[in-house]
Amino acid sequence: MTQTPKSSTAPPPGNDPAHGAPTMPSVPPQSTPPAPPAPPTANGRPIPPATATAPRRTAFAEGLDQLRAAATTEPGRLRIIGALLAALVVAFGAVAAWQMTDRASAADDVLNRSQPLSSDAADIYRSLADANTAAASGYLAGLQEKPAMREGYEKDIRTAAAKLVTAAANSEPGSPSAKTIADLSRLLPEYKGLVETARANNRQGYPVGGAYLRAANEMMQQNMLPRAEKLYQTENQRLSDDYADAKSFPWAAAGLGIVALAALAWAQRRNYRRTNRVLNHGLVTATAAATVVLLWLAVSHMVARAGLNDSYDHGVRSLNVLHEARIASLTARSDENLTLVRRGADTKTLGDDTVVDAYEWGYDQQISQLGKALNRAEDLADDSTGKKPVQDANSFMKVWKDRHDVARDDNNSGNYQAARDRVIGAAKEPTSVCFDNVDKALAAALAHEQTEFKQAASDGRDSLTGLPTGAAVLAVLGAAGAVLGIGRRLSEYR
Repeated sequence: MTQTPKSSTAPPPGNDPAHGAPTMPSVPPQSTPPAPPAPPTANGRPIPPATATAPRRTAFAEGLDQLRAAATTEPGRLRIIGALLAALVVAFGAVAAWQMTDRASAADDVLNRSQPLSSDAADIYRSLADANTAAASGYLAGLQEKPAMREGYEKDIRTAAAKLVTAAANSEPGSPSAKTIADLSRLLPEYKGLVETARANNRQGYPVGGAYLRAANEMMQQNMLPRAEKLYQTENQRLSDDYADAKSFPWAAAGLGIVALAALAWAQRRNYRRTNRVLNHGLVTATAAATVVLLWLAVSHMVARAGLNDSYDHGVRSLNVLHEARIASLTARSDENLTLVRRGADTKTLGDDTVVDAYEWGYDQQISQLGKALNRAEDLADDSTGKKPVQDANSFMKVWKDRHDVARDDNNSGNYQAARDRVIGAAKEPTSVCFDNVDKALAAALAHEQTEFKQAASDGRDSLTGLPTGAAVLAVLGAAGAVLGIGRRLSEYR
């Protein structure tokens, strides 16, 4: 076995570290850093790190880039122009059809809804006032009450009830009109009960019948007629709103039409400058279609507006004045009767402290209003057929005033029976005949003006017939023409 010899001999000088390179200082031991965590695993296998991806672009941004790219070439620009022209023409036709449909509907409402409802509201007022007049006349006549007078009262009550049912069916639930109609429907049987009680007591000779008649008259004058007038004003406001809607100019449609025509003119000029071709059949067709729609829209609206204005000036205004005249006549007749029924029990103090009979003063006021209304109605009548019944009513009113003055003198002189006979028609030259003649003349004038209104309003509404459909069809034709015209230019690049 071989062993390494041990020797105590010193090492050679060159191998002594003390005489060679300096020794490095000792480094203390360093702690090793912790190992990085193991990557997550899925089913024992490491998941690869996610790679960064670019954000996804929206469809709008991509479409905008494509549009910009298309606009750099002439075919792309033509496609954009064609799409814009077609869209403009279609939008013009759609807006024109929409706006003129609204105006035609409003014109139809004027003719078939709001004006008839306004007339029904006036008939409610007239029927109630006439029933009150007939009740007073019947009470004053007593046992001499004629069957025709009693039938007139019953007819007025039935008419008012039927018109209230019609008005209720056409009113919106919860509206002020619906509440007014409900109030009148509730008060009408109460009023009729008071009248029947007054009539029954009067037939038996009980003076208390006059108190019941007075209560019935106060219910009518203070509760029922003001509500009927409010209903009439509400329906008149609805009529005015329908007139405003029907006559308003279609500015949106007209503006779009002008923009569409300007765009078509620009496209044709652009086409001419690039090709030296004067006409493009498709673009000319689109321009013609848009022009026809715009002219049709303007002319039909002007004709409709003229017809509706005529129906209002010579129909609605005349009807309103004639309704006022008829109501004044009925109220005057009622006050004339109540003057003799109450025999001065009700007085009124004037501004100069003069005390007068309340119903006699009311008669004077109503007769004055009747005369003013008849003068206005004559001025509004536009033909001899409309003027004649108004002139007749004015003549009958003057005779009525003269005969009433005679009856007043009889009553003031203490000749009550003569005054009563003259008022109820039991004497010669009675006031009742004059009132009946005035009422018949006003009814004839109302019938004529109603016919005039219907004719003028129908003409205005009919001028809008076919425009919405025609505008839509021509708009589609114009859009097709614009697309075909641009398509012909595109075919040159294929």
